[in-house]
Amino acid sequence: MSQTPPKVGKNAFAFIMVSLVLDAMGIGLILPVMPDLIVEVNGGTLGNAALWGGILAASFAVMQFLFSPLLGSLSDRFGRRPILLTSLAVMCVDYLVMAVAGTIWLLFLTRIIGGITAATQSTATAYISDISPPEKKSANFGLVGAAFGVGFVLGPVIGGLLAEWGTRAPFYAAAFLAGANFLFGYFVVPETVTDDIRRPFDRRRANPFGAFRKVSELPNVTRLLLLFFLYEFAFIVYPAVWAYFTKARFGWSPSMVGYSLAAFGVAIAIVQGGLIRVALARLGERGTIIYGILFNFAAFLFLSVVWNGWVALAFTPITALGAVVTPALQGRMSRIASADQQGELQGVISSARSVAAIFSPLVMTQIFWLATPESGTQLPGAPFLLSACIMVACMIVFVRLPRINPVA
Repeated sequence: MSQTPPKVGKNAFAFIMVSLVLDAMGIGLILPVMPDLIVEVNGGTLGNAALWGGILAASFAVMQFLFSPLLGSLSDRFGRRPILLTSLAVMCVDYLVMAVAGTIWLLFLTRIIGGITAATQSTATAYISDISPPEKKSANFGLVGAAFGVGFVLGPVIGGLLAEWGTRAPFYAAAFLAGANFLFGYFVVPETVTDDIRRPFDRRRANPFGAFRKVSELPNVTRLLLLFFLYEFAFIVYPAVWAYFTKARFGWSPSMVGYSLAAFGVAIAIVQGGLIRVALARLGERGTIIYGILFNFAAFLFLSVVWNGWVALAFTPITALGAVVTPALQGRMSRIASADQQGELQGVISSARSVAAIFSPLVMTQIFWLATPESGTQLPGAPFLLSACIMVACMIVFVRLPRINPVA
């Protein structure tokens, strides 16, 4: 089933972008302060804090995995608007609770709730799909990636700077931003789900496994999801271990970590918001994906061995030049699905990302811990070496895909 993309105003599009920025801030905001915050509420060493950081990140991702298809299916039935606004209201309260949390278990609970609210990424990307013509889907999904890049800029910058006033200050700022965006969206965002594409809610498809079974009926989507999962698993090495890696190898402070992540986020926004359009025009979708995989392989390999902090800081924004794979894959899968299945598809894609986000932080932080002096070795770049190996697996999966035109 298809329809002409509905016309929406610039304010509505801005609301979606800001919502995605806030979702990314939910990750980036806490990265600079997380090592000190965990030690503050739980005690222990930096290595132990990294282990708890992996657990908190995994719990956040588990909730995204479980709830993304549910919220995506609910948005296919009841509309994108109510799902997005409810999520922002709960997100505001969640940040306020994080700001006063005094135990590791309360932080754990807030990460669970935060993961549920962040599961609306599938709804926001479905909104973008609703309003995008088929030939512009990959490029517009690049704007989604750019919004996440901006979030990774604002989050670490706010977290790093406000950390000077304490580890809790960034969360009050995030609560204010979520509440302000809720009010903005309440007045400006229209509904894009019409009766023509409204799909009845089916609880059998409102869970990750049922939704995957239905989406896997689409041609080549299963392999594309596998590639998406592997790529995300490798790329999550940045938020999973960057704060611990740079502190262990270079002795960086929270503000320095924030600046480096801000540089990375600016570069992500430039690449996915603009340069990806150049890559798609000149290389095509297939060539863009191949380029991205090869570039990331080289970047991960370099970071696994770099020992100079200034070199690493200068290289940080360059690593974003490979961040063209995700929007290109999303665009290809979105064009395969019908208009009344976009929320469900984006939910499955979000779940695939969430599965990667569940296991990648656990694996990456464990490898980091095993490669630190506490375990008798000194190779903090080991997680990046693993990510380089995963890029090889991504290339193998992709080149085995048939060369087809994915436009439905």
